[in-house]
Amino acid sequence: MRIRYFAWLKQRVGRAEEEVVLPNEIATVGQLKAWLAGRYPRFAEACAATGVVKAAVDQEFAEDDRPLAGAREVAFFPPVTGG
Repeated sequence: MRIRYFAWLKQRVGRAEEEVVLPNEIATVGQLKAWLAGRYPRFAEACAATGVVKAAVDQEFAEDDRPLAGAREVAFFPPVTGG
């Protein structure tokens, strides 16, 4: 699965994207966040504040309970504001 990081999250993890093979027990976006937080302490810091890290699964916004079965890409990004 391809994991992509946008905006300041890519500086926190040190890369814009990566290919990973998920452990079998990682079935939802929330579980993926927790798994990545274990790999990247600065990603964990960002995820500690509710609502700071948003996700998209195959380019569709996703909540933490969204299943990952069949997904090819998950992207993480901070909330976007505009005017």
